[in-house]
Amino acid sequence: MATITVREVRARGLAETHLQEKEARTLLEEAVADQTTEREYDIFLSHAIVDADDNDILGTKSLLEDFGYTVYLDWLEDPQLDRSQVSRRTAETLRRRMNCCKSLFYAVTPNSRISRWMQWECGYFDGRKSRTAIFPITRLRQEYYSGVEFVGLYPYVDQALDRYNQQRLWINRSSKIYVPFQDWLNGKEPFWHPS
Repeated sequence: MATITVREVRARGLAETHLQEKEARTLLEEAVADQTTEREYDIFLSHAIVDADDNDILGTKSLLEDFGYTVYLDWLEDPQLDRSQVSRRTAETLRRRMNCCKSLFYAVTPNSRISRWMQWECGYFDGRKSRTAIFPITRLRQEYYSGVEFVGLYPYVDQALDRYNQQRLWINRSSKIYVPFQDWLNGKEPFWHPS
């Protein structure tokens, strides 16, 4: 198993922008234009808003959708919210949206430490639904992700081939304790896999 790299998500984002001949933010906005407020999503992608203008978030969203999952990005659905300020209105909107999502992926990038909302989103979602995982976007491929600070409390997401040679997402507690993402969404916890 291996973490997903910045290079991979940027390449996926660039491929999408070149295919559509549009900028990343424009493509993301168009992708959610038809979505309704009560739609259920597989993944709430918690990320630093400063990452929204590069291909990292477009690439991450596209990569997750390539696996067949629906992805919610709060600033696309709710562009009226002011994320530079912590407010009751923004918090209530985010709570309502997170309640429509099955899981939360906490996208770890160099910018995630400065986000005003990510830690709050993670704590709220974990307390509400417990299907919270870290989505590390690493500079170099890592076979195991150890996390930093409180992020190490949660399982992490990576990708690897399954026994049928199909690329899948996995939820991991360690290199030997893991479960397919779809099974985790359905309530299973990561379990021990002998070598």
